[in-house]
Amino acid sequence: MDLKGKKISVIGAARSGLSAALLIKNHGGIPFVSDIQDPEKISGQIEFLSKNKIDFEAGLNSSNIYNCDFMVVSPGVPLNSISIATAFAKGIKVISEIELGYLFCKGKILAVTGTNGKTTTTSLLYHILKVAGKETYLAGNIGTPLCDFVNNISGDGIVALELSSFQLDTIEKFRPNASTILNITPDHLNRYDYKIENYIKSKYRIVENARSGDLLVLNSDDTIMRENPLSTEANVKYFSCKSKPESGAFFENGKIHFVENGKTEFVGETSGLKLKGKHNFQNIMAASILARSIDLSYETIFNAVATFEAVEHRLEPVPSKDGIIYINDSKATNVDSVFYALQSFDAPLFLILGGQDKGNDYNSILDLVKKNVKKIYAIGSSATKIIEFFSPFVKVESKNSLRECVLAGHTEAKKGEIVLLSPACASFDMFLNYEDRGLKFKEAVTEVAT
Repeated sequence: MDLKGKKISVIGAARSGLSAALLIKNHGGIPFVSDIQDPEKISGQIEFLSKNKIDFEAGLNSSNIYNCDFMVVSPGVPLNSISIATAFAKGIKVISEIELGYLFCKGKILAVTGTNGKTTTTSLLYHILKVAGKETYLAGNIGTPLCDFVNNISGDGIVALELSSFQLDTIEKFRPNASTILNITPDHLNRYDYKIENYIKSKYRIVENARSGDLLVLNSDDTIMRENPLSTEANVKYFSCKSKPESGAFFENGKIHFVENGKTEFVGETSGLKLKGKHNFQNIMAASILARSIDLSYETIFNAVATFEAVEHRLEPVPSKDGIIYINDSKATNVDSVFYALQSFDAPLFLILGGQDKGNDYNSILDLVKKNVKKIYAIGSSATKIIEFFSPFVKVESKNSLRECVLAGHTEAKKGEIVLLSPACASFDMFLNYEDRGLKFKEAVTEVAT
């Protein structure tokens, strides 16, 4: 893609926006970054833009953003916002940072999307590729923009790429060599007019440009995907914890098997793995099939899986000295993630729920809450909703901070019981992001319980 002399507006000065702007500048384009946040709140971003001599504005989206050849929009900016809706009305092309990075990427892309498990699966895939000695990069929704890497990726390079629905909403030519949709459950419906069908369409865009030589890996256990069949030219393989697919992988009696060319091959037992639970076995199978697509052996793949540690902020144990178990699951930003978390523990739980609601329906976790949870600590802007829903069934108490939650758990929980941060909500009402929320929780545990 030739960017020389082209004017390109970048909407949003978060990590992906800054990365896109720098790539544009380094390829001869003329970036203009616009962010509606107050300048004092994005002083670090402003310093970066000034240092790299990139024009910007803060505190507004002025009419200057429409004086461009096309726009790059950050995933945090809703497409129905005034600035983006106006761009569409003016016929201005709007793409994501992922689309921009893809246009300059020389290597292969193995892409991961889904409602839950994206970060674990993408991190595991990256780990497998690194252990196998491949030139590999970890990028996308996991934290590092694709545009950061594309100038360094050779033709032999492989990108393990995590994709959110927001990033897929504004692709055009993006075409990964292999991809997986791990699962689909209601999430982010406030961004999709509260219509699950719109969210499904967004996830399915990952293969809208696929060809017969590409690979798509699907979860045959997923109800929503079964009820909404996906049409694609890609070669489709499946993973399952309930049945044996014709091609792909399955989990049965504590063992993972591959199915290739009609033959079943035992890969390994799950008892010795650090990742536990059927949801993680699904993540393992998805990552393994993607890794197998570049001709890695079964042995190489499973040996790497056996050495993989769980990712930060996802069912992460936090060290303590009071005999209480503290679990940081800050990345559980939807109800389905909390469902998996509650299934993962047998000990009584003190559950920290709340944050910025995304149209949550808590009915799917109600039985598990009644069975396993002794008390809920409700935080954030959704605290009232949580109290109203759960108080007929379990003790619920509103708290003003994570430190208050940890102090209460430290006082009320017995040795061997669990204080679980698994919020089911976005973090932006109280924190910078879910990472910030998880770090604040861990800091509170360190201060109170060690």
